[in-house]
Amino acid sequence: MSLLPETARRIDTLVAEAQSAGRTPSLAIGLVRDGALAHLATAGDTPRPDADLQYRIGSISKTMTATLVLQERDAGRLALDDPLDRHLPGTPVGGLTLRHLLGHASGLQREPVGSWWERAEGGDLAALLAGLHADKIAYPPHRSYHYSNLAYGLLGGVLERVTGTAWADLLRQRILEPLDMRRTTYAATEPFARGYVVHPWTDTLREEPRTDTGAMAPAGQLWSTVADLARWAAFLADPAPEVLTPETVTEMCAPVVISDLESWTGGHGLGLELHRRGDRVYVGHGGSMPGYVAALVVHRPSRTAVVGFANSYGFRKGGIGGLALRLLDLVLDAEPVPPAPWRPAAAPPDEVAGLAGRWWWMGVPMDVTWEAGELVAAVRGERVSRFAVEGPDRWRGRSGPENGEILSVLRDGAGAAVALDIATFVFTRSPDEEP
Repeated sequence: MSLLPETARRIDTLVAEAQSAGRTPSLAIGLVRDGALAHLATAGDTPRPDADLQYRIGSISKTMTATLVLQERDAGRLALDDPLDRHLPGTPVGGLTLRHLLGHASGLQREPVGSWWERAEGGDLAALLAGLHADKIAYPPHRSYHYSNLAYGLLGGVLERVTGTAWADLLRQRILEPLDMRRTTYAATEPFARGYVVHPWTDTLREEPRTDTGAMAPAGQLWSTVADLARWAAFLADPAPEVLTPETVTEMCAPVVISDLESWTGGHGLGLELHRRGDRVYVGHGGSMPGYVAALVVHRPSRTAVVGFANSYGFRKGGIGGLALRLLDLVLDAEPVPPAPWRPAAAPPDEVAGLAGRWWWMGVPMDVTWEAGELVAAVRGERVSRFAVEGPDRWRGRSGPENGEILSVLRDGAGAAVALDIATFVFTRSPDEEP
C-alpha cells in the first residue's frame, strides 16, 4: 500500500527539516504499511541513504533478544518468573527474575562495570558475571522504572546457558533467517554508513569506532537496514507464528512498568517500549550506539510503522524518536485504515442459534451475536467480550473483560438455552428472572 502523494510530500519535508536542523550526516526513514515498505524518505549525503544501507540499531537489538527469551518460555525451557540464579547460578543479583529484567523493573543499575561498554571491546559472559556485585541493585524490583542495559547482557547469558547456542547464532537461526532479514548482521557489512559525532562548534565529523560488545551484544550490537527493520516492524504488527505466536507478541506489549507516572504516556512491556499518543498505543524501541541513533515505532491495529536511522550520536535539535512518533501520527491521521467491508454470514450451527439475542442479569442487558465463528457479548452495549467454543455448551473468553472466563450454556429439559453462566453471573432471557 503506497502513501498518497500529499502524505509522502509532508513526510519528505519533515525528514529534510529534521536532518538540516539536527545536523546529522544522513537520515533515512521508512514508512511501513500492511507488511511492506510503503515509502522511503531520506536526507543528507554522507553517505546518501537507501533502503539497503546498514546503520547500527543499538537497543532495538533488545526487542529481538526479548523475542528469543519468549520463544524459550513458549517451548517450556524457562519461565518468566524464574530467578536469574536458576540459569546463571552464583551471581549476587540472582534473586531478580527474567520478567524483571525484560521489563526494566528489576532495579538493576544501567551499565556493567568497567569502561563504557558501547565504545569498548567487550568481554565474555564470565567477565560480565565477575563484575556483578550486590549493590548493582539500586532498589527493589517494581519500585520504579529504571532502564538497564546490563539486564539484557544477563538475558543473553541466560539464552546461551539454556540453549547451548551463542546469542548471535540463535538470533540468526530463530529470527533473521525465518524473516528474511539477511542484511541484519552482528558486525557492519558493506555497504554501511560510518557513524560520527558532530562537533558542536565547527560542524566537523569525528568517526566513531565500531566495537564488538561481547557479552553485552544482546543489548545493542546489531546492524540493519531500512528494508530489514521494516520486516521486523511488520512482524511485530502481524507476527509470523513460526517465529513467535501472535498471542505471545501481544503479551510482550502489555505494560510491565509505567515509565511516566505523571501522565502515563510511556511504559515498558516485555522487551518493547510503549507510547500512548492520544487514543493510540505504539510499541517499539529506540536505539543508539556511538555514531548512530535509530527508531522503531509500530501501531499494531493498523499494521503501520515507522523505522529510521541516522549516523550521528544524536541530533543538534530534536531527535529521531520524536520524529518517528510524529510521522506515525501524521500517517494515521492523514490516511486512516478503512474498515473491512461487511459481508453476510453463513447461518450459525443449530446449537448456537438459540444463544443470540438479549440476556439479562440484575436488570443489566447483554446482547449476544455470532461473528466469524465466535460469540460476541456486549454488556450495556460497551463491555464487549469474545468467546471461542471449548466444548459442548462451553465457551472461553478470548478478549475483553471476560478474557479467560468460562461461559456455560444452561438448558432446560427440552434442550432450549435458558441461561448463560459467565463466571457465576447468570444471565436469563427475562429481566424479571432472578440470577
